[in-house]
Parts: sequence; structure tokens; C-alpha cells
Amino acid sequence: MLNHVMIGTNDIDKAKAFYEKILAVVGCKGGMDNTANSGHRRVFFAHGGSMLAITQPINDEPATTANGMTIGIACDSPEQVKELHDVAVANGATSIENPPGKREASMGTMYLSYFRDLDGHKICGLHRP
Repeated sequence: MLNHVMIGTNDIDKAKAFYEKILAVVGCKGGMDNTANSGHRRVFFAHGGSMLAITQPINDEPATTANGMTIGIACDSPEQVKELHDVAVANGATSIENPPGKREASMGTMYLSYFRDLDGHKICGLHRP
């Protein structure tokens, strides 16, 4: 259903390095640099038919986070959910909500982890057995 998610960053080089480290956990190999016609830098991470993009805001205002927005990253196992979280935190992310682990919900059992990236975006690692 989704083609891509694009989020803003206030430090494109730092954000690129951060996402290259955490997305490597799920098998994504590096980011593709791009410069928009406006001159703003962007980086695209493609894996498994999905794309995450980070960008300098094209309105030249500071990047801010969306209240209520979460970006979910599919993981292959409960262990990978925890590894994604731990790699993110080791590289400057902030752990939020409950510790990584099993959750029972109306949609069934899931393994989740949550953190905020370097710009404050809420990221979720998710595995459904």
C-alpha cells in the first residue's frame, strides 16, 4: 500500500550515518544520496519493496516531528526487534515506552521496540510471528 515515507532532518549527514547503522540490522545496504532540483539534500533507503527517505526540509524551516506519527520497521524475529532498538540507542536514539519485547494485542502476539531517532521521529521495530 505504501511506496515510501519521507522524514525531515536537521543534520542530513548525521541522520544518514544513523539510519545506515540501524537499517543494516534488517538487511538494508546503505543509503542513496540525492539532491533535489531545489538544492536540498535527500537520502533514500530501499529494501524489501519499501523506501524510507530523509531530507532537508524544502521550506528551509527546521525539521520537526509529527505528533502521533510512528514509522514501523519490519523485523524477521524477536531478536532482530531488540537488536534494531539496541543499535539505535547505541548510536544516539532515545528508548521510549516499554522495553523491547512481546506484546499481546487484539491483532495477536507481536514483538515491538520503540525509540526516537536523532531528530525525534518515533520509530518502531515490529515482528509478527
